[in-house]
Amino acid sequence: MRPGPDAGTIVHSLEARYHSAKTLKAVFLERYSEGRNSVRAESGTAYFSRPGRMRWEYESPESKLFLSDGRTVWFYVPSDHTVTRAPVKESTDWRTPLALLTGKADIRKLCSKVEIFTNPSGAKSTDVTLSCTPRGLDKGSANQNSAGQPLTPGSSGDVRQILLVVDPATSWLSSVLIRQTGGVELEYRFGNWEENLPLQEALFHFAAPKGVAIVDATAISASGR
Repeated sequence: MRPGPDAGTIVHSLEARYHSAKTLKAVFLERYSEGRNSVRAESGTAYFSRPGRMRWEYESPESKLFLSDGRTVWFYVPSDHTVTRAPVKESTDWRTPLALLTGKADIRKLCSKVEIFTNPSGAKSTDVTLSCTPRGLDKGSANQNSAGQPLTPGSSGDVRQILLVVDPATSWLSSVLIRQTGGVELEYRFGNWEENLPLQEALFHFAAPKGVAIVDATAISASGR
């Protein structure tokens, strides 16, 4: 019986796949759960563009938009008539580090250690799962963002393990599972990856519609301390 691929080989293939792409498009399913209870499931289409820009268009069950232009992160919920913005470096949202897919695609910036993990339930038998130890977790700094500010509950500061599920035949990312304290899990499943599409520049720039209030997330965080 031939041995399976090692973690280093899978990481290298994954990085090479995304490093070569100038633009990307994929459908996604976002699932949030607490313990055995599935609390929320949403789906839509995500677009990525080098360097580090992305657009998540939520289509079901509600229309929403999460966008990063490389400097600022915007989250817009039309039904609330409000958009929240924050500098990328201060964002605690877990979609933000996924911008590495169209950045330098360096998994080691996200993980201090990567190893092969037994496939979790829901993963295809042909997929390979990588267990990522979040960088900074072993230094006691997991509860701060890159600016050293406290993170909100349920954000990247509470993470204990990240599972990256990869299709070894194509090196496409099948899913990202973030396991947090208190049995909280956040999963992003991806499908129908397409690369190097001619995406319009306007896709990655946000202009607030008339009558929509803009709220600074950093100001909210500061007032809540």
